[in-house]
Amino acid sequence: MKQHWLYRPGTPRKLWIAGAIVLALTIIAEPFISLHPHFSIEHLFSFYALFGFISCVVMVVVAGLLGVLVKRKDDYYDDV
Repeated sequence: MKQHWLYRPGTPRKLWIAGAIVLALTIIAEPFISLHPHFSIEHLFSFYALFGFISCVVMVVVAGLLGVLVKRKDDYYDDV
């Protein structure tokens, strides 16, 4: 049986490279696109890339904290 492409050994590295290329292209294209900023901080170069990265980091940290708060033992439902 043929293995799914996501489970092949070289796939994670290729996905990281593709993501880095897309990020680089969006940052390179920023000077050529009219963004129509509403706030003064949005005038900073690559603000939207930094905002997206920081948002992802915050989501990962909040998910980790939430996991600690709602964690149960493996046998939590065995007594029912």
